[in-house]
Amino acid sequence: MVLTDSALSARLSAVEAITVVADGSEAVWQAALHRPDVVLLDVWTPATVAEVRRAAHGAAVLVFTRSEDDHTLMAALRAGARGYLAKDAELADIVRAIHALAGGGAIFGQAIADRLPHLLSGTARPSVYPFPELASRERDVLELVAAGMTNSTIAARLNLAPKTIRNLISSIFAKLRVANRAEAIVLARESGLGRSG
Repeated sequence: MVLTDSALSARLSAVEAITVVADGSEAVWQAALHRPDVVLLDVWTPATVAEVRRAAHGAAVLVFTRSEDDHTLMAALRAGARGYLAKDAELADIVRAIHALAGGGAIFGQAIADRLPHLLSGTARPSVYPFPELASRERDVLELVAAGMTNSTIAARLNLAPKTIRNLISSIFAKLRVANRAEAIVLARESGLGRSG
């Protein structure tokens, strides 16, 4: 059984030997209800991956991403994902990944698989900033949020109005698809930000 989002549900439902059990819009609740073999997450944070795995009693998780940077990949792996594909992956590649994960394997896109040995050995070159969708000022704010600073402290540090900081944080939440400050902090720290305080 596979739990996935609505965009993939229709495509996968037509594939023989794959049973799509639910829409993944409430992934944690759906994973606990259906206990699928594989969960596909299009919108995810490391916390979501870990929660889904717990709820589904160790289901294999395959995440999709627009970004193949090293920070995002390592965040997914640390959270327990066993598969990692680009959002533009072909249906045949997704089906192969589902079968591999259901059989106890792990799967990654070729570009990611080529870098994996270097990432795991610690010899990879530093990658670009982990959230390329953020503007420069949003990156500055996220770094300080991840370090545990309050809005007023961030405003003083960056010499900006508190309202500007609130607006920037709202934009960050939307772009990173997180619901609140705690999720943003987890995602940022999993990607290496804010650790120096």
